[in-house]
Amino acid sequence: MTELEKGPRGLRRGRGARERILGASQQLFRDQGINSTGLDQLCAVAQVSKRTFYQHFSGKDELIAEHLRRFDPDILPEVFDRTDLTPRERLLAAFDIHAPLCPFIAAAVEIHDPRHPARLRARDYKKAFAARLTETAREAGATNPEQLGEQLALLLDGASARNRVLDTETFATAAAIAVVLIDNAIPTAVVPPAAAGNRSTGTGRRAGSAGAQRKLTPREKLKSSR
Repeated sequence: MTELEKGPRGLRRGRGARERILGASQQLFRDQGINSTGLDQLCAVAQVSKRTFYQHFSGKDELIAEHLRRFDPDILPEVFDRTDLTPRERLLAAFDIHAPLCPFIAAAVEIHDPRHPARLRARDYKKAFAARLTETAREAGATNPEQLGEQLALLLDGASARNRVLDTETFATAAAIAVVLIDNAIPTAVVPPAAAGNRSTGTGRRAGSAGAQRKLTPREKLKSSR
């Protein structure tokens, strides 16, 4: 492969062709779906020729698998490897990822062959994400971390799908449900004092304070539990 390549209009382009192809695939797959995106359109958006495309990928199937693979390092460490949050807070932080539709769910819906590389990648990712939720639930002191991890994984996937179908914000509601699930799964003895206070009152204020108490949003609950 040469260092400089020609794009669709004869323009000489550098080694960024692969990144442009992946960037175009991310945009087009998200906006119009995998099956509705053809190579002609993808190459036009990426400003590469088909010859250049095939120098980087054997075909669309390999591109789809690589498109999904690149989400792994972007999402998992962002949530689960944060040292500034307690395990309980990391569980709730998973609901701050507001993707219009999980790309792995989208790929699984559009691609029917269970042996397709993208389907295998989606399956591996979903298992890995649920495993990290379970691991974090165990660190947080959940009595049944496997059950809590699976519950939160289902809740996240449901919020993502419902967000796409209704075209409305669903993660705030999902986060509020997650608070209930987490608090019910973690014994009071292992819940930090601030979080335990929120569990009993539903707010960050002391019970019995003057005036009506406003319910905290999921984000406020997360902050007050630190």
